[in-house]
Amino acid sequence: MDEATKNKIRLILATLSTKPGVYRYLDDNGKVIYVGKAKNLKRRVSSYFNKNHDSAKVRMLVTKIRDIQTTIVDTEWEALLLENTLIKEYKPKYNILLKDDKTYPWLAVTKEDFPKVFVTRAPDRATQEVFGPYASVKYMNTLFKTLMEAFPVRTCKVLHKSSRPCLQYQLGKCPAPCADLISIEEYQNNIKKIIEILKGNSNLIIKQLQEEMNAFSEQWEFEKAQNIKNKLDILTQFRGRSVVVNPEITQLDVFTIVEDDQNAYVNFMRVMEGAVIQSYTVEIAHKLDKSKEELLTLGMVEIRDQFGDFCPTILLPFELETEIDGVTIAVPQRGDKKKLLDLSLKNAFTFMSEKNRRRDLVNPERRSQRVLTQLQKDLQMDRLPRHIECFDNSNTQGCEPVSAMVCFIDGKPAKNEYRHFLVKTVVGADDFATMEEVVTRRYSRLLEENKPLPDLIVIDGGKGQLNAAYRSLQALGIADKVYLIGIAERLEDIYRIGDDLPLYIDKKSEAQLLLQRIRDAVHDFGIAHHRKRRAKKSIESQLDHIPGIGKALKTKLLQKFKSIKRIKEASEEEIAKVVGPAKAKTVKRELRVES
Repeated sequence: MDEATKNKIRLILATLSTKPGVYRYLDDNGKVIYVGKAKNLKRRVSSYFNKNHDSAKVRMLVTKIRDIQTTIVDTEWEALLLENTLIKEYKPKYNILLKDDKTYPWLAVTKEDFPKVFVTRAPDRATQEVFGPYASVKYMNTLFKTLMEAFPVRTCKVLHKSSRPCLQYQLGKCPAPCADLISIEEYQNNIKKIIEILKGNSNLIIKQLQEEMNAFSEQWEFEKAQNIKNKLDILTQFRGRSVVVNPEITQLDVFTIVEDDQNAYVNFMRVMEGAVIQSYTVEIAHKLDKSKEELLTLGMVEIRDQFGDFCPTILLPFELETEIDGVTIAVPQRGDKKKLLDLSLKNAFTFMSEKNRRRDLVNPERRSQRVLTQLQKDLQMDRLPRHIECFDNSNTQGCEPVSAMVCFIDGKPAKNEYRHFLVKTVVGADDFATMEEVVTRRYSRLLEENKPLPDLIVIDGGKGQLNAAYRSLQALGIADKVYLIGIAERLEDIYRIGDDLPLYIDKKSEAQLLLQRIRDAVHDFGIAHHRKRRAKKSIESQLDHIPGIGKALKTKLLQKFKSIKRIKEASEEEIAKVVGPAKAKTVKRELRVES
């Protein structure tokens, strides 16, 4: 940025308003590269130029700014709405990206004397009244089928007058306005009922139908009363299947958010009379560092564009600083409303998981990068844990102590780097001293061979073993060059040196599952080796003490019979073929004594 541009920016900053508004950053070609909103324009815009930013993306953005434009509004909510409109208009390089790889279906009602009701993925608000979009096609189809069964409307593309109705009339699927078998008033009355149900007001329509049915019954028009009763049964059955919480809960919007290192996902549910009538998740790609609150409000504005104005009450997982005109925000902690919040969160998490699984199938390396980035964030590391080594001790009542180490590179096992350690300096079952020995041996060797150290060392054990490993790293002078954690086996809590309390990591997160996988791998590797040594010692102890059976004959016996058990089961004559008659008699006698 040259001096003339700096002076220009300083002048703009000095004259900025302190009111709410939207700001636009332009590059040297006059192109809008970022749009943002602010409660206080002067304070927000100035912060970009007066602070040292941690984010490399923000620092890069600031170097590209050559001009600033602003628009003042009355409230921060209006600023949010305008920001969303301008982002869609300019598609700035540094703004978040709202993703939508689906065209969800809508239900449309045409604006004419005898309207049609149909499913569309290209709604036209000029000629149709539209409802949706419906993220669940199954729910939409069930709703559509229910409405057409209760209130049949015409299905023909163009209404042509005719003296004879078509087959749809004979099947009871059309009231035949073409043949004047239904009046425009009655047809429009049915359409009004359909629209109210699509808005979520099924209770209102059920009440109206009950009143109409009672009126016909009192007038002894039982055929008409029965016809309405059939409609009531259809609607009541559908409503019973749709209600997920207390039917007294009416007109609520629910928003929740989940995020990974690359994207955020905002889920929206509209609840009417205890039923979720709409559910939708918008995906937001991270560009600059945005707080969870900012991402949630951006997602809410985008959803408002799709679904229209919010309900009078909105349920959120946390409070917002931004006030929304004409809306009450609640953060429920218990009860039916909390269940709705949990359901929305589950939908958001499921959407995110499915998206990531599909992307992982296309690009397997993407998942590894995502998991390692999440692990880096969870463990508060300053670099990506691409190279991870994990240690575990194994012994049986102090006998045959061994240690195992497994190595994972980029989230995958590097089995050629797995190592076993026979404990040399420790007598008995001293896990702390054993850990200190094997960690020292491992990394003193890497240092001698000038090989790279791991990014993360995991100790499978509690604070005692963690501290023992740390003493070894200190003695080697590399304690500040690697990141060290311990996993307490019982609760799978994660500890760092000097921390009294464990680090919190979501037990179901991919990062935690990776740590569990590494821990399980070192368990299996260590136990398998330990069993092998015990088995070998068992064989040695039974054959080595038989008089006259040396190493060569012991090898021949094991090559022939494969195990001690089979040698015991073999006849003396079979053994004699390997070691001779005299020694065969001795082998059978000694093994009989051993067993």
